[in-house]
Amino acid sequence: MQKLSNYRRLWAVVSVGAIALILAFGLHQSVWAQVIVTVLGSLIALLMFIDMVKTLRSGKFGVDLLAITAVIATLAIGEYWAALIVLLMLTGGDALEDYAAHKANADLQSLLEKSPQQAHLMVDGAVKAIAIDSVSVGDQLLVKPGEVIPVDGTIINGSTTLDESSLTGESRPIDKVTGDTVMSGSINGDASIQMTADQKAADSQFQNIVRLVKQAESQPAHFVRMADRYALPFTILAYVIAGTAWIVSGDPVRFAEVLVVASPCPLILAAPIALVAGMSRASQSGIIVKTGTTLERLAKVKTMAFDKTGTITQGHLKVSEIIAQPDVDQKRLLTLAAATEQQSNHILARSLMQAAPDQLPTVSDVKETTGGGVQAQIDGHVVRVGKADFAMPDNSIQKRDDTAVYVSADDQYLGCITFTDELRPEAVTTMSELHELGIKHLMMISGDRQAIAEKIAKAVGIDRVHAECLPGEKIEVLKQVPADQRPVAMVGDGVNDAPSLVTADVGIAMGASGATTASESADAVILKDDLRRTVIAVRISRATMHVARQSVMVGIIICTVLMLIASFGVIPAIIGALLQEVVDTVTILWALRARSIAIKE
Repeated sequence: MQKLSNYRRLWAVVSVGAIALILAFGLHQSVWAQVIVTVLGSLIALLMFIDMVKTLRSGKFGVDLLAITAVIATLAIGEYWAALIVLLMLTGGDALEDYAAHKANADLQSLLEKSPQQAHLMVDGAVKAIAIDSVSVGDQLLVKPGEVIPVDGTIINGSTTLDESSLTGESRPIDKVTGDTVMSGSINGDASIQMTADQKAADSQFQNIVRLVKQAESQPAHFVRMADRYALPFTILAYVIAGTAWIVSGDPVRFAEVLVVASPCPLILAAPIALVAGMSRASQSGIIVKTGTTLERLAKVKTMAFDKTGTITQGHLKVSEIIAQPDVDQKRLLTLAAATEQQSNHILARSLMQAAPDQLPTVSDVKETTGGGVQAQIDGHVVRVGKADFAMPDNSIQKRDDTAVYVSADDQYLGCITFTDELRPEAVTTMSELHELGIKHLMMISGDRQAIAEKIAKAVGIDRVHAECLPGEKIEVLKQVPADQRPVAMVGDGVNDAPSLVTADVGIAMGASGATTASESADAVILKDDLRRTVIAVRISRATMHVARQSVMVGIIICTVLMLIASFGVIPAIIGALLQEVVDTVTILWALRARSIAIKE
């Protein structure tokens, strides 16, 4: 609504200005031109006064007071053309600032669209599709292969493998058997399961994430914009010069003449234009920054938090080690495992095939046990690949802490193959460069296991680790960051990161993989699959703010000189308004330099 009202004010000023020009110079009706401009100016001044009161109530001080005084003073002395010029600049500046923040409010439409919409209800052996909101606690549901778990529940028949990475951040697949609980939003594997609903849809894990995002959005962080920080001293300076000129000369016209050139347009125009230019520069580097305020916050970031899976790591498992028994060749171990698993759709089977040799032996009598592993005949030997108790039912294998598959042939243990979520190649450089930029506090907030998270953090140079965190716990970690370590930026890519991205002072989404939920909730989106873009984003934001401060100071200095000259009565109000246009042009050109910032990429 505020955006629409600012655009309407701008168009109202433009329209009335056109009408006033026609009346004054086309129809020679200067009185009516003055009346219409005075009425419009008074109305907008009233609206600005209301906005100013709201701003003051929120604990902030903006530039509205000086702008209102400049409009009223010029109208009071009959300098309605000067008032019109000032109004045009003021409403134009507000509309421009709205344009800079036109994507400010992240909506949840993508997240809602991804939430489960239907469930398969089992009644007397029959299955029928029902709306997810119709599911009641205790209902028996069927979940087919590849479907999303509709509500939180417990498996009552069957076993499967679930992908919970978008909820917990843990990249490895999770095996589930009868009696295990499952979370809504998890993706079922290749086997159908029957489950009992433990929660209604509104109380389930996925909808809890939606709720967390909404709550975070309704509690935005307090932040003082750069232009507002300059507003109070500049306003006081303008009133002191204008009041002194009035008192010394005894002429109230001097008061208006000073305030016309003191119009705070450099503050209103320079910073937003520099920020828009900086946002444009960021887009050239594959970084979409949604608001100018995001750039301001990012330039001051002291703490950077990262999700693990898909952010610091590449988000998919790869073969890490081939640990063969002393009398077994590593290549043969990998070949047997890959050949046995080649027909499986299990995520670890796909990882094995990526590491396997091109030529694999012929297999027969393939039997897959969901949640266990795969058995096959290879060259007359019975090969079993999967969990430890599947490969060797006598439980003679010592299980490893990391993700692994175990291999046996004719009930003889051959070895195991471990998997790891591979680091992004640029992760170490990214953390090093962030430290060099003065961001001393780097932390990982992950849903993965503590041991794995600490190993990854140590490898890339992260200072602190918070592991095994669900979405709500991630929010609490961010909220507990001390004030002297803020602003804090959060970088993530999954559904489970969406609440954290909104809670952080700056949320940055890795959007290259199509994680639209995180992208919609974030303040900035990295379009290229490159974590080092976070470093570039910080550099661009700092350079942009440097240009913005320069443009604001240039405007303030010029305005101050003009105010001092106007205080002697040598600049009529209409000329002062036109000079203000010159000031605006200078500050705008200076601010546009932010679009051509040279950044090392």
